[in-house]
Amino acid sequence: MQIEKLASLFELLEGWEDRYRQIIDLGKKLEPLDEEHKTAANKVHGCTSQVWLICRQEEDGRLHFVADSDAHIVRGLIAIVLMIFSDRQPEEIIGLDPLPWFARLGLDQHLSPMRSNGLHAMVGRIKALAAAARG
Repeated sequence: MQIEKLASLFELLEGWEDRYRQIIDLGKKLEPLDEEHKTAANKVHGCTSQVWLICRQEEDGRLHFVADSDAHIVRGLIAIVLMIFSDRQPEEIIGLDPLPWFARLGLDQHLSPMRSNGLHAMVGRIKALAAAARG
């Protein structure tokens, strides 16, 4: 699902119970992250749950991210972050501001401060990986 489609779907959902269910469902559809990648080096610091993130650069320069968490809601939030950032060029990733998407989805108002901090930690890690890939 693309981020635009998700935003349109969220606008149709009645309340936050339905949106939370949708977020959890998104997490169930995440690309699997092999256990061998769940290491301290791949851990995203600043998240209360365990979150691991890896990046691979495709031949055309785009960055593809794969991530996982030990928490269902966080897996769904990861899916949303990856919809925004994955499979783009490093320069594009660095310049992307996810805050308008978070606001449109209502994440800015309905996440606990701890989850919000974790979301921003993931974005920071993705942008750092993009900057490193850019060279």
